[in-house]
Amino acid sequence: MDIKQQLLSRLPSVDECLKSPYGQGWAGSYPRRIVLRSIREVIEEKRREILSGNDPDLSIDVLAMEIEERIRRHSSFRLQPVINATGVIVHTNLGRSILSERAIENIVDVARSYSNLEYNIEQGKRGERYSHLREILVELTGAEDGIVVNNNASAVLLCLNTFAKDREVIVSRGELVEIGGSFRIPEVMRSSGAILREVGTTNKTHLRDYRDAFCGDTALLLKVHQSNYRVVGFTEEVSIDELVRLAGEFKVPVMADLGSGCMIDLKRYGIYGEPTVQEVIKAGVDIVCFSGDKLLGGPQAGIILGRGWMIQKIRKNPLLRALRVDKMTIAALEATFMQYLDEEGAIKEIPTMRMLLQPVGYIRRRARRLYSLLKRHEGLKADIQIIQETSRAGGGALPEIEVPTFAVSIKPQGLTVNALEKRLRHGRPPVITRIRGDRLLLDMRTVNNNELKILGECIVSALTRQQGA
Repeated sequence: MDIKQQLLSRLPSVDECLKSPYGQGWAGSYPRRIVLRSIREVIEEKRREILSGNDPDLSIDVLAMEIEERIRRHSSFRLQPVINATGVIVHTNLGRSILSERAIENIVDVARSYSNLEYNIEQGKRGERYSHLREILVELTGAEDGIVVNNNASAVLLCLNTFAKDREVIVSRGELVEIGGSFRIPEVMRSSGAILREVGTTNKTHLRDYRDAFCGDTALLLKVHQSNYRVVGFTEEVSIDELVRLAGEFKVPVMADLGSGCMIDLKRYGIYGEPTVQEVIKAGVDIVCFSGDKLLGGPQAGIILGRGWMIQKIRKNPLLRALRVDKMTIAALEATFMQYLDEEGAIKEIPTMRMLLQPVGYIRRRARRLYSLLKRHEGLKADIQIIQETSRAGGGALPEIEVPTFAVSIKPQGLTVNALEKRLRHGRPPVITRIRGDRLLLDMRTVNNNELKILGECIVSALTRQQGA
């Protein structure tokens, strides 16, 4: 018998693994289907290693360790919390905005029980799910009415389909944006049935360009906020006020896609370039839409505000049912909007606002706390420093804004910075960082206070793990 056959004969069967003390323990803790799958996968991997000419360790302890690791992996939820140490506040790939505690509590309360989602308690008959948000939307923004769908792309699609199907919509070429996931205004417009009428050039669009484009088939004038980029230099664009006046002459509605809905005037805090929803409504725009999970700091949703008759027409569009939100989104949105009734409270309690506007002194103290946690561990093979850095808003908002921050910078010894980044990313919980040269940066603006201890433990584990582990 050759060496390969000898090694293959030493491989345990699935049944032997199940009947072992390890297997009995797994059977009492995990679903049988996952245990069987994990055992088969590990045995098959060992078989392939042997046939490839390798000599793997086939001891029961080593096999059991690998099987148990595989069982845990298959038993874990695929969607899981991570620590965001990138400094990008509204991180599109990491779930965008973190919900406030008040929003989370309201979701839990509504989700664990029956609710009045579509039941009018006062009248004792069928109600309408959008009624739960109408009052707070009107009070906060000054709009006549409002409705909510599952994201802002849906909001744009629904508005264009309702008011401009088979008719022209005038848009500046400089506003034909593409954002994450290849969401493009021209393509959404085609899907809605509306006809795009481009005016102006990439860098300059004048009021006369809009005026010359009006015709008997014009249904809407659309203004799109350049959420994730800026054209600088020799540029010109038409203001919302001018567009509203022009549209009034032709008796055509104006629609504004704000992308990221901002409810607080950030200019008071030294941040410019993001109009508030209230400002746009007050300017006389007829229909406004924006995201719920960007600067607003709520769940994924598309909020539509505007004239009462226009919202009523949207409610009658059959597409609305396909794009409607569920009870948990409504619960989170209502709680988030209610927090904006107190601006100071919203800045403190809504994580997105808190992270964006937090004084840099608080962030420096957080960096010092993490630094101290790491320095308690003698013998860490790394150069650890606190450095000044910049954070970004993210989520397609405020593309030119860099917010001062502090980061913990780590230069590992005996380990590449890419290997350290990978170890942290594969940890429990995963830690997402960024690399600058030969140093790993952990931006403290996007790390919560309650994450510091576990973050420190993750870093220590990643730095002290044996090479190749």
